[in-house]
Amino acid sequence: MTILISADAERVATLSDILRREFPGRRVLTAPEGVMPGDMAPEEVRYLVTFRAPAGLHRRLPALRCVFSLSAGIDQFRQEDFPGQTELVRLVDPAVAASVADYVAMSVLLLHRDLPAYMVQKARRQWRQLPNPLPSERQVGILGLGELGRAAAERLRPFGFRLAGWSRTPRDVPGVASFTGAAGLKQMVRRSDILVCLLPLTDETRGIIDAELLAALPEGAGLVHAGRGPQLDQRALLAALDEGHLSAAVLDVTDPEPLPPDDPLWSHPRVILTPHVASQTRAGSAALTIAENIRRTERGEAMIGSVPRGVAC
Repeated sequence: MTILISADAERVATLSDILRREFPGRRVLTAPEGVMPGDMAPEEVRYLVTFRAPAGLHRRLPALRCVFSLSAGIDQFRQEDFPGQTELVRLVDPAVAASVADYVAMSVLLLHRDLPAYMVQKARRQWRQLPNPLPSERQVGILGLGELGRAAAERLRPFGFRLAGWSRTPRDVPGVASFTGAAGLKQMVRRSDILVCLLPLTDETRGIIDAELLAALPEGAGLVHAGRGPQLDQRALLAALDEGHLSAAVLDVTDPEPLPPDDPLWSHPRVILTPHVASQTRAGSAALTIAENIRRTERGEAMIGSVPRGVAC
C-alpha cells in the first residue's frame, strides 16, 4: 500500500520524512507536482498528497482511496476525474487557520486605522491626522463562516469590533451575528464598514463581490479579500476606489495570479497587495493532519475535511 506525495521539493522532503516515520511499513514515493514516478506500481497507490491532481487520475491511479489536498481550497480539483471510490479531503490544519486569522486581523486593523490613507499622505509629504473611530463603532462582516472564518472572528473579537458573518447555511458562532441567503447577504453588507472574504470558490461564489455588492457597502468601507481571485470583480473594485466609495482594499488573491505587470492594481495607492500568503501550508503540521486522516479511514471512521462529490464548501 503506497502513499504518493506530489509537491515542490522543499515540502516533499518534510512530508515524506514525517509520513515514513508515521507509517514505517508503507512505501512512500515522491515526485514533482503533476509527475508520476517511473518506479511506481499504479495499482498499489492508495493515497495521493498534492496541491493539484494530474489529469486522467482515474486511469493513472485506479485503486486510489484518497486525495489529500495540501491547501484549504479544493477548487483546483476535478472530482469527476477521480476513480469512483476516491475521496477528496481538504486540509483542515489549525496552523493554516491561525495564519489566516493573523492575516485578517492585520488587514482589518490597518484599514481601521487608515494606514493606506496615511501612506498616500506620506507620498505627498502631508502631515494630517484623520478621524479615528473606536472598534465598537465599526462592524466587520465576514463572508464565509467555515473553519477559517470562525478563526478570523475569534482573533478579531478581543479588539471590540461588532462582528457579523454570512454563510451558505446558518452557523452559530459566539459573538458573531449570522446571516444566510441572498437577503441576509445584502443585510450584512449594508452594515459592514470592513468586509472580509474567506469564501471557497464555487459556482455560487464566483463573482460574488461585484459592482452591486461593493455599492451596497457603507461609504468609506474597506475590503479584505483572502478567498479566491475569481470571486472579485477587480474592475468594479478599482471604480469604487476611484469614486471614493471605498477607502482601501487589501488583496491576497487576484485573477490571474500573478497579476500582469501592467495591471492597475499594482500601482493603485489605496490597494495593498500580497502574493497569496495568508494561508501558506506548513508541511510539518500538514503531514501530521494527513497521517491522522489515514488512520481514521483505515479504522472505518470519517476523515476530517472530507468533501462529498460535487460539493465545495
